[in-house]
Amino acid sequence: MKSNNSKFPRVIIIGGGFGGIQLAKRLKDKEVEVLMIDRHNYHTFQPLLYQVATGALEADSIAFPLRKIFQHQKNFKFRVANVTQINSESNTISTSIGDFEYDYLVLATGSETNFFGQKEIEHYSMPMKTVPEALNLRSMILQNFEEAVMETDEQVKEALLNFVIVGAGPTGVETAGALAELKKHVLPSDYSELDFSKMKIYLVEGANRVLPPFSEQASRKAQSFLEEMGVDVLTNTMVDQYDGKVISFKDGKTIRTNNVVWSAGVKGAVIPGIDKAQIVRGGRIKTTTYNLIEGYNNIFAIGDVSYMEVEKFPNGHPGVAQVAIQQGQQLGDNLIRLINNEEVKPFDYFDKGSMATVGRNKAVVDLKFWKFQGFFAWLTWMFIHLLFLAGFRNKLVTLMNWIVNYFSQDRGTRLIIRRFNRQTMKEEAEAF
Repeated sequence: MKSNNSKFPRVIIIGGGFGGIQLAKRLKDKEVEVLMIDRHNYHTFQPLLYQVATGALEADSIAFPLRKIFQHQKNFKFRVANVTQINSESNTISTSIGDFEYDYLVLATGSETNFFGQKEIEHYSMPMKTVPEALNLRSMILQNFEEAVMETDEQVKEALLNFVIVGAGPTGVETAGALAELKKHVLPSDYSELDFSKMKIYLVEGANRVLPPFSEQASRKAQSFLEEMGVDVLTNTMVDQYDGKVISFKDGKTIRTNNVVWSAGVKGAVIPGIDKAQIVRGGRIKTTTYNLIEGYNNIFAIGDVSYMEVEKFPNGHPGVAQVAIQQGQQLGDNLIRLINNEEVKPFDYFDKGSMATVGRNKAVVDLKFWKFQGFFAWLTWMFIHLLFLAGFRNKLVTLMNWIVNYFSQDRGTRLIIRRFNRQTMKEEAEAF
């Protein structure tokens, strides 16, 4: 499809995540035509997906329509489509709704769950990178408790009540903490027939501590918080196999469980058509310090899908929202410089710090010159996450939910909106 306004160059952005949104905003009122393409018509605030999965928030609290974000940006258009191929020789992309021409193409496709080639684990475990996946996880958790109420076989009941979270990064730590709070404050009143002393929550990490990218001080405190909440933390532990009933580890340990949440790693969400030689560490696309994909002159990558080696980050930048946001802003400025035949500027990441919450009044924050944990860290975590949520309504609804949950120690969204079916989930994923 050709541009309706061909006097200006067309910038196509694939992906409506943090990076794609910031890039499009940076191009507002500039002499370019911006077209964003995403498979969903909404932006997902991924850091709070675990709260949707554990019933603290409804999905529409962390999702916001992309068209609404840009409703006042005249040079912006949006299409819902699945991009199937990049045709660099003709400067076009193929999608589920047709082909589109571009002058500049930006891949802001983010990342997807990395199962490291283990197909059985991919089939039986639960990822949590999208809203549908978080809703599937919530349904599975609640369905398994419903089954456990009726189950008479103790081994089957044990598997229904055991939870294993693989990967102790922020997502794993936060999910384990949320499940521990459910176990203590919520589920016993909902399922009084069950003995919740038999419900076990395991957090498994291959490294020697939880939150490996954080400071050792934050890691120690986060593990201490988790253990106080009844989570069994297994470090230096690698998963071997999982058949849907029993998960086994390289050291020979096994756990009977129907509930495995996989947060052990991600890889770049790469679209076919990019030279495979440029797909490197973690399935990410190698770029220059200007986010230009090596070997191309008008195709860029930002955020989780981009791999940029610099002195401060020899293994690429961390896969966090701030990197995507800053790269989107910088690339927006550089695209205008390119169009105006001006010198582009290299990307220089400003690390604003890291944070993770473990539970009520429990969080850890690592800033450049200050590291703190506990109640104040928890307030800081809440404030920052509210700040970056899209939309006033989402901010207000999320804040009200948090206030109610804090004082009632309850989670009101324990709804099975649609029953979880593993085969249906697989078919939905393949459709995209």
